[in-house]
Amino acid sequence: MGFKNTVVIATGGTGGHVFPSLGLADYLSEDYQIEIFTDERGIKYLENNQSFNVNKITSSGIFSKNIFYFIIGFFKVFLSFIFSLKLLIKIKPKLIIGMGGYSSFAVCMSGYILKIPIITYENNLIIGRANKFLLPITKKILVSNLSIEGIKEKYKSKILLTGYLLREKILKIKRENSTIEDKNLSILIIGGSQSAKVFGEQIPEVIKKCHQEGIDFNLFQQCLENQKNNLKNIYEKLNISFKLFCYTKDLSEYYKKCDLAITRCGASSIAELLNLKIPFIAIPLPSSMDNHQLKNAQFFNEKGCCFLLEQKYILEKLSDILKNVHKDRNKLNNLKQKMQYHSDKDSLQRAKKIVEDIIHG
Repeated sequence: MGFKNTVVIATGGTGGHVFPSLGLADYLSEDYQIEIFTDERGIKYLENNQSFNVNKITSSGIFSKNIFYFIIGFFKVFLSFIFSLKLLIKIKPKLIIGMGGYSSFAVCMSGYILKIPIITYENNLIIGRANKFLLPITKKILVSNLSIEGIKEKYKSKILLTGYLLREKILKIKRENSTIEDKNLSILIIGGSQSAKVFGEQIPEVIKKCHQEGIDFNLFQQCLENQKNNLKNIYEKLNISFKLFCYTKDLSEYYKKCDLAITRCGASSIAELLNLKIPFIAIPLPSSMDNHQLKNAQFFNEKGCCFLLEQKYILEKLSDILKNVHKDRNKLNNLKQKMQYHSDKDSLQRAKKIVEDIIHG
């Protein structure tokens, strides 16, 4: 095997940052030596990986209004900067790809000091704060959608469209094609890598309400460990089919079987559902940074690809949506039809071409 140029992928620690990073790292690893930089949260997604090296760095937000937390955050970012600087000098990468998140910020700034080319990737429809700060120094910003907001006019020439970067294994999932007309709908309930405590608290009440009206569903529900027993008791009393699970890196088996998903609105979760043509009810996390989850959900709701429901209306309105799709299955087929116009199957190929152009251009 000949010499491979090294590419650093710097990512925040949430699933929404790590999963696109994994997809890109796997795709590039055939032709490049890949080094991933992430924080302690991101490490758990990258365990048992054989394809590339993983480096853990300290991470912290620095946007707190509390002066004490701001100082601590700034100190942690400074330590990350020094650590990244030393490691980048050692591994001599040809390119750094910042995938968003605070831990990517220090790595990219270190690379800039060392005159290493930097590109960034943003999968949300509002640019994240770390990526926004990096706009002056990044050569290009790869985006999932040209409708992205928050980029000043003077930096718009740096925008390149790739689409959502998805793991190839997700794109290869074969969904079961059983008819949904005459069976109980199978619903996947997922809360993202942060999980969704409120889903475990409120959705069972909605399922109870539907059951009382003679409507039952097959459930695959993500929950917190301390919610499992309570949910198990509720669903067993209703005598409905269910499977409970805590957060998992691989939803493939559930994606194959579900007719509908109830989900948070991180870009990675939405992208996977869109590409697999799984209709979904989008319930944005109200506290998401710059309310980016609401923006993600609104965009695809306006395109007719999903239902949109604010968290505060779960108990009030979710049962109506579920009863409507139970009664009229064409509502789900209509969502699938609109999803046919969305595909990210070439996104990794586009990203790789940009990487090659910068390294070899």
